Amino acid sequence: MLHVTPIANPESHEAVANTFSRIKEMFGDQPVPHPFYLYAHVPSFLQDFYMNFKKFIYQPGKLDLPTKNMIALAVSLHGKCSPWVDYFRSRLIDLGGTAEQALEIAAIVATSTTYNTFFKFRFLSGTSIFDGMPVALRAHTFQGTSFDEKFVELLNVVISNLNICQPCTSAHVKKVQSLGYSDEAILEAIQVAATVVSGISFLNSLTETDTTKTL
Repeated sequence: MLHVTPIANPESHEAVANTFSRIKEMFGDQPVPHPFYLYAHVPSFLQDFYMNFKKFIYQPGKLDLPTKNMIALAVSLHGKCSPWVDYFRSRLIDLGGTAEQALEIAAIVATSTTYNTFFKFRFLSGTSIFDGMPVALRAHTFQGTSFDEKFVELLNVVISNLNICQPCTSAHVKKVQSLGYSDEAILEAIQVAATVVSGISFLNSLTETDTTKTL
């Protein structure tokens, strides 16, 4: 792990000043999420992450903002990244969601992972022996939350992809297409996920110290 301190005044350093000024402008009256002060150690990464975050998470596109944010929260929960979980959970509520829905998203992620583990084994086992055997795993969570089938299936695409379950990903893509999501919207869901995974990967490489650093 790399021991780092947050950058106290990123706008005072030429390499990140312009990017951080744009980041603050994006968030307006809201505080800049803490991870950005760590990403500032690498100006090129800070700029990449900011541009991707703005385009794929903070602005509506083929998907609306609440849907993008819930996908980002799901990916953060999957990656066990507390800073981004806290941010996207708070924004979920700001966008009209509830704390209960955050828990439901966590449950969908866990249930999707249950099935991904099973079907990925079937796919990787190199034999058809297990294909005829029953799954025998409950997944009532998919129908037991406040979310509609369309969103649950889209979330299943995202989590199945993260869990590298080829048969699950393929099946859920076909399902969300049948439920009305365009190919561009499905791809955008993956672009949201990819952006969050990038930010998580950077943070997971670090051990943050208490002292704030000034460039």
